[in-house]
Amino acid sequence: MQLLAVPMASSGGGGITLLLPLILIVGMIWFMSRTQKKQRQRQADTVAALSPGTKVVTTSGLVGIVEETDDDYVTLEISEGVLVQVVKAAIGRVIPDEDAADETETATEPVEAATADEAVETAKVDVPDAGKAEDNKADGKVQDAPKLPPTHTEN
Repeated sequence: MQLLAVPMASSGGGGITLLLPLILIVGMIWFMSRTQKKQRQRQADTVAALSPGTKVVTTSGLVGIVEETDDDYVTLEISEGVLVQVVKAAIGRVIPDEDAADETETATEPVEAATADEAVETAKVDVPDAGKAEDNKADGKVQDAPKLPPTHTEN
């Protein structure tokens, strides 16, 4: 029996086809780590800029006003006279002051109606099943109040 050596068919770019997926994976990991680093830096800047009187939201959703800051902790007033101490890393975001929001709203001038009667007429909207029972009168009859779904099921 005689064995013949037959050359294997090559794909043409063996080295580059193996390196391309590896380069893509390394690039994705680098991009994701860079994004996370920027996010951590932004969070650190936010926490470093905390001062008493700043309104903040914690990562757990607790809203409060900063009373005092420490090296590791922030004391928040979540209600009048109720103070809570949280870790600085738990501060999620700073809520902008209401004064700045009010300034932007007052910058636009409101449209004035010609008369007070027109303003009252345009302000009224006829919505069925809205308001109190005495407001829900149509043709002298009281409309049914909207019914709530059952809170539990009975077996």
